[in-house]
Amino acid sequence: MINAVEIDDRISKCQKILDVDPNSQIFAALAEAYRKKGEFEAAFRVCQNGLRIHPNYGSAHVVMAKINLDRGLYDWAEIEAKKAADIDGRTRTIELLLAEIYIYKGEFHEAIKLLRKLNEADPNNDQIKKLLDIAQKIPEEQTALAGKDKVDDEKESDSTDGVQVADESASKSILGTRDVIERAMKTGGVEGALLVNFEGLVIDAEWNLATDPSLCSATLGDVSNVLSQDLVRSSFGNFQTVLIEAGNATFYLVRVHNGLFLFVVNESANLGTLRMKVENLLDNYQ
Repeated sequence: MINAVEIDDRISKCQKILDVDPNSQIFAALAEAYRKKGEFEAAFRVCQNGLRIHPNYGSAHVVMAKINLDRGLYDWAEIEAKKAADIDGRTRTIELLLAEIYIYKGEFHEAIKLLRKLNEADPNNDQIKKLLDIAQKIPEEQTALAGKDKVDDEKESDSTDGVQVADESASKSILGTRDVIERAMKTGGVEGALLVNFEGLVIDAEWNLATDPSLCSATLGDVSNVLSQDLVRSSFGNFQTVLIEAGNATFYLVRVHNGLFLFVVNESANLGTLRMKVENLLDNYQ
């Protein structure tokens, strides 16, 4: 259990050192203290500023990776962890961190492969065993849940008089647009969900925000156009997801075959949970 008094004392001491010497590498310890306290924005700012001065400080990249992991920014977390590995080598700390990132990203095969290697080298490490157990169990649970959802959908369809027979194409869809939106809205912190086609028209939406969803869809169209320009596409490929953090909300944009899904969440949302939920839903979306 984190001792808040000790954390506050550490923050105070590290800040005093940094005030006297702005070039001190103590910034990494200060950022880590803020992270442990749950003040992720402060941790990010401190670490980012310090890395501008010390870009080759491997331990600071590890801290930044942890901060981004806590913020639900898993791709950024992976980039920072790999930067640390390039600087300091593939230490056990870095490999454990990468394994955890892979789990949150849903890349369970990569996580299991890494954790099995770590477990062979250190078979008595409880943390490695725990992460390996999680990496192996989550895919099994997801498969079982997907099967249950499919059975529930089939039962619901069977109970609808004549509708399933009248429209066979609907029976072939595992999840439709309305299903994705309704299930996403049940995720903690989600305030709005919509699907907009590539012409900028809202196909379906469930919206608890004051902002007009049509205005959001028009903005989405602009973002999509920018990201789909030839220069961007030739350099980075077609975009799949975009995360936009604003003052009081976060916008998670996902490209699908028939348009763009937008999920808007408030500050209470866990971005990692949202991402995993959305990925699972869209795996079954047709």
